[in-house]
This record gives sequence, C-alpha cells and structure tokens, in this order.
Amino acid sequence: MLKFDQVLHAQLGSLKEAATDWSETVAKLEKAKEKAENGLRRKAEKADWAGENAGVTQAFVKKTAKEFGDALTEATSVRNVLRDAHTEFSAAKSELQRLVAEAPGKGIRIDQSGVVSYLIHPDRRSKDSDGPKPAQADFEATRAAIKRALDRANDADDVAARALRSLIGKDKNNFSGTSYESLKAASKAQDAEDARAAYELYKKGDDASPAEIDRLNALFKANQDDPYFAERFALDIGAKGSMQYWADMGDPSDGSRLGVDHGDKLKELQKNWSLTIAAATHSQSPEMEQWKADVIKAGGEPVQTRGTNPYGFQVMSNLMRVGDFDDKFLRDYGNGLIVTERKMTHDGRVGPDRVWSQSLGMPNHLNWQGGGAGQDPMVGFMEALGHNPKASTDFFNSDIDVTPGDTKDDKKLNAFDYFSKDRRWPDELNDKGDMSKEPGYNALGHALESATTGHPYDADPGGLKDVRTVENAEVMQKVVERYGEDPKYMHQQPGIDDSLGKMGAAYIDEFNRSLEQENETSLEEMPNSPFGAGNNEKGQPRFGDTFSSELLFNRADAIGFLGTVTQSETGHAQLSAAQTIYTTSVVDEVAPKPGSGPARELDFTDAKTALRIGAETHSIFDASRMGQIDQDYALDSDEHKKAVGRTTEWVKFGVGAAAAGGVVALTGGAGGVLVPLAAETVGGAVVTFIGMEADDIAEKYDEDKLLKEKSDDLKDEALSTGKENALMPGQAYARTPGWSQADGNYLEEELTKYVKDSRGHVRDDSLPDPYDSKKSGKVT
Repeated sequence: MLKFDQVLHAQLGSLKEAATDWSETVAKLEKAKEKAENGLRRKAEKADWAGENAGVTQAFVKKTAKEFGDALTEATSVRNVLRDAHTEFSAAKSELQRLVAEAPGKGIRIDQSGVVSYLIHPDRRSKDSDGPKPAQADFEATRAAIKRALDRANDADDVAARALRSLIGKDKNNFSGTSYESLKAASKAQDAEDARAAYELYKKGDDASPAEIDRLNALFKANQDDPYFAERFALDIGAKGSMQYWADMGDPSDGSRLGVDHGDKLKELQKNWSLTIAAATHSQSPEMEQWKADVIKAGGEPVQTRGTNPYGFQVMSNLMRVGDFDDKFLRDYGNGLIVTERKMTHDGRVGPDRVWSQSLGMPNHLNWQGGGAGQDPMVGFMEALGHNPKASTDFFNSDIDVTPGDTKDDKKLNAFDYFSKDRRWPDELNDKGDMSKEPGYNALGHALESATTGHPYDADPGGLKDVRTVENAEVMQKVVERYGEDPKYMHQQPGIDDSLGKMGAAYIDEFNRSLEQENETSLEEMPNSPFGAGNNEKGQPRFGDTFSSELLFNRADAIGFLGTVTQSETGHAQLSAAQTIYTTSVVDEVAPKPGSGPARELDFTDAKTALRIGAETHSIFDASRMGQIDQDYALDSDEHKKAVGRTTEWVKFGVGAAAAGGVVALTGGAGGVLVPLAAETVGGAVVTFIGMEADDIAEKYDEDKLLKEKSDDLKDEALSTGKENALMPGQAYARTPGWSQADGNYLEEELTKYVKDSRGHVRDDSLPDPYDSKKSGKVT
C-alpha cells in the first residue's frame, strides 16, 4: 500500500525509461517477427522434408517462429502496462502536488503523512488576522481529494504488479502470449480470472473444504467494490444459483461439517457474498436487469435441498444483510416480497410466523451474522434498507400495490404502518439464545434510522455531515407520531429503543424548536427563536420553505416521543448526551463571542432561552426514566438501585465526542449517534465541553454503598446529579477561552443560577405513563 509521501515524492523517471526501452524492444521484435514468419516459417513449410526431419525439424522451426510472435505480444503488453502505470502514477503525484501547493492559500496545512489541519489554529490566530479561515467543508474536500489520488496510485500499482507477474508466466522456456492493450484491460482480465476462480469454488458447494472457503472469501475481499468482478460472478452463478448454494450451505441434513465447525467462516462468506451481489445490482446491463428480475420471480418459489425447502425470498434476503444494493432493485424486491407475503398470509389473516416457518423438511440455517437463523425474509430486507438511505426513505414514504396486475383491485398497503404497527413479526432466535421478536424489530430500527437520518445506520461517523432532507423528515414525523402516541409500541418492540434514541438525537434541534412553543398543538415557530430552522449545503431551508417557519412536531407530540424513548435506559443516555451537546452548540452560536465586551453589559437573552429549554428537556428525560424504573423494579430492590445509579452515566457518551461537518458523533458508548449542531463550524463552548473529563463529571456510585441506601435517597441524589449535569452547557461557555477570569466566574455563576431556576419552574407537562408489561403483556 503506497503512502502519501511515497506518491508525492515518487521518482518516476526510471519507470518512464523502462516504458521507452520496452517500446524500442517492441519495434525490434516486430522486425524479428516479420523475418521469422516470412523467412523461417515459409521456408520450412515449402521445404521437402523427409525422414525424421519431417516430424521434428519442421515442427521445431514453426514453433520457434511462433515464439517470436508471442514474444512481440508479451513485450507489447509489458510496454502498455508500464506506460499506463506511469500515466496513472504521474496523475496521482501531480494531484497531490497541486493540493499541497494550494492548501496554504485556503488556510490549510498538509503534512508529510497527508494529515490535513489548520495552517494557523483559530485558538492561536490573532484578533486582527485577515488570513483565510477554512470551513469544515474545505477540510473534507481536501481529505477526499487526497484519498482519490492515493486510491488511483494504489489501484495502478496493484494491477500493474499482478499483470507483470502474469506476463512472466511459470514456463521459463516459452513466452506467454498474453495480450493487454492497456492497464484497464489488464484490470478487467484479472477481474474475469478471479470471477472464474470464484465460480469454480462455488461449484463445490458445501463439499468445499475450510481452506477452499477461505480462498473464496479472499477472492471476494480482493475484489470488493469491483463492479466488473461482481457482475461476472453474479451472472456466472445465476439468480437461482445464489439461492441454491446458500440453501445447501444451511441444510443441516446432508452431513456437512462447515456449519458445525466453521460457522465463523460462513459468517464471513455471507458478508462477502452480500457485498459482492450488492455491487452487481448497480449494473444496468441487460443481463443484470434480467438477473434482478429472475431473483424477484424466484422469490416465491421453494428452493429444494436434500432436507429443506426454504422460499427464494428467505434465502436471498439473508444475502442482502450487508452492502449497498441498487435503489430500484430494493424497491422492486421489497414490493415483490410484500405482495408474496400478503398472498401467503391471505391478506394478513394468517400470521407471517406460520408462513415463513412452514417447511416440509428441517429448518434451514440461512443467517450466520447473528440475530436469528434467517427464517423471516423481512429481517434481511430491513437490513438492506438500513444500508441504503435513499431506498429506505422512499420505501417508508410509499404505499405498496398488493394486487399488481389486477386492474379491478387497487388495494394499497402503507409500508410504514405495516411494519411499525400491523405486521405480526415472527419470533427468531436472538443472540442470547432465546426465541424473541428482537431480531425483526432491531432490523426495522436500522431501516428507520437510515430513512430518517440519510446515513446507513452503521456508517462510520467520522466525516459524516448533516444530510437530512424533507423526505427524511417526513419519515421522522411518522416515527414521532407512532412511537409517541403510546409507549406500548416501543416496549412491545424489543430491540428498537436504541434506534429510536439515535433518531431522536438526529432531530434534537427540531425537538428544541417544538419545546420552546408553549401551545401544545401549535406548529408555529416562536418568533425570534434561537433555534432557527437549519439550512442545507446550498443555503436553502433544510426541510423546504414550509418548515422554515413551521415546526415538524407540535409540543405534545415532541414530549410524547421524547418521554417514551427516555423511559428506556439506552434512549435516556443517548438523548441526554445529545441534548447537552446541542444546547452547548446553540449557546456557542447565539451568545456574545467570548471577550467581545464586559460580560455584565452583554445581552444573553437568546443564550438563556437555549439553556432554559435544555434544562426543561433534561427534566422530561429524567422524570420519564425514573418513572419507568419505579414501574419495572420493586422499590429498594437491588435492581432498582442499580438502575437509578446508571441514570447519570450518560455524560460519558458526550464527553470526548468527535465534531465535524455540522454534527457531533457521540463516541463514549452510544455507538454512531449523530447530533446536529447549531452551526457548520464547531464553537469554543462545544470544544470546551468535549474536552471535559467524564470521570470528573459522572457521579461515581460504589456498588456496596449503593445497595445499602434507600431507593428514594438514591433517586434524590441521581436527580440532583442530573440537574448538575444539565448545567454543563453554560459552564462550558463560561470557560471558553477569551473571557477574563472575572467575566468567566460571573458568567458561570449567573448562567448556573438561571438554569437551576428554570428547571425548578418546569411547566407541568403530561408525560407518557410508564409502561406496565404485566398489564399489557410483555413481548419478547
């Protein structure tokens, strides 16, 4: 793997000379070939050979003449590979040189390792400095350009090295005769070679040895994201071939030990297979369009193995759990799957659990990724939507025609309602070894995360931006209405609470706008709100003109949703951290800049509004969580005390977070929670907050001491600590560099007093009732 400094300082003269030398060799061999064919070979063919000469010498002369042709072909290929490799390396090097030269003019520094940073950090910039002030987008664009250049150089290096090794061949006495017109042609030939090797391993099925499965995995990994390899492999095995292979792999009746002894290898194979097929679906070639249609057509047909007969949709959905599948293919596949399920369940009169678990043979093990054996095809399909935000957003905003082709019956099914409320999700074996609906609802949560945030649910948070659109917001409105109207929807859907917390965090800015409004049913934004509707990258209202002055959610719906989600321990931690980060960013944006004047003379009205709403919101969170703890556990029980003790640990989720691109990624245990900031750039108060020491902030409970205390005393302590933690945005602002010690002390005292008073006078909002699993019937 070539590194930044190696490409930037690459000495390409010798490579160019080598390409020139081989061009000269090609010219010489062209003449030698001409002489060999017109001289040696023709004379040999015309000669009147007799005896042993006829059988030996003539053949030898012809073979020798042919070698000149093969030598020319091989030399031409070497020349072409070296020439194109030089072109690619030169282009990559020139691009890096350009980026390095232009960076200072943008206020950016690129070091010898390719690390991008400020030329002069804002904290060290003098007040009268008029130099360039790069935005986060400038850093991201520079990093992306560096990556593209390095990828270009490394791709060329990999292909050229393999091509040259192939041209040398294993036969020391004969030229290979391999022809490469270009580096691109060499790359394509290598892809075809790998696809064929993968196909040969595929044909072995579950008779393959563990080493052969390793080899197949290695081929998939080496060609990850390679569209030509993916398409070739998909077409070679065919639509039904994938289904048959994977169904055979999961058939426990045929004596194969792969699933018994090497489940880890099958787990990796399932992931790699899914990634490869996902890449193939992006091809629009006639052959792949037919392949996609064949997959959907075969979905409702049984796939017969020695001892099992799962449906095609059951098998295929498990090969779609990973990777970014084509938008249209996902839409067509989902529609076909739902139409099939509605037919098989007689329009819902029979539960999906009975349909998908029926089999004339043994149950098939189709999923090795964890979260069930893969009997319910909707789980894998939801995971596929979770990796494709565009497809998931369109899907949950759609109505599905469940009687396609019937012009007399245009019955429609609302996708969001069906999956979040109406469908009876089958039980699957969860990761704890229990039969539970958790795998299904967990996957549904992933799909909804993708649909509401605009990012794959498991995307690496580093470098992500706030990309929400009005279409994403439309799905979020449905989520808030559904899960906020009655706590039962969250509590009866095990596994979805963490996803609801992440969705809530992603829209914490909109919830603050809603909570500022005193009228519970009004959708009118408060005038001169410090939370103002955000804009997209083009400077236009993020959710369109309508929601630039109108709220996405009214106050009642916001409280219903937030109060329900924070009944969950995970949701409480996620949203508490998100609220603190967001409040801090709003204060950063609307409060006077540190050092802009004597603190006692500055106007902090907007900052105090932000702090007040933040304090009220934390009060909602804490009251909701404490109410649910009281409902779930007997007072003074060990479980009750431990749950109370954990309510203050959320601060560790926010402190040490990574901020970039108008969002903050919570890293301290919240796993991929993105929180929108009030501005594109990260302000001083946010930086100060992120730098706080979590262990100094979080309440430390010694377990032995904790268990000796009364629950009511512990609750009082925890709520008091919660109030203290809610003070952090104001404290971070007061401690931001730029304030004098006197001003900082004044602000910390003033803002702390204001927040405490605000929380002490929180209006009596009607929070959702704690969920009583005994009354409602607990769903596992």
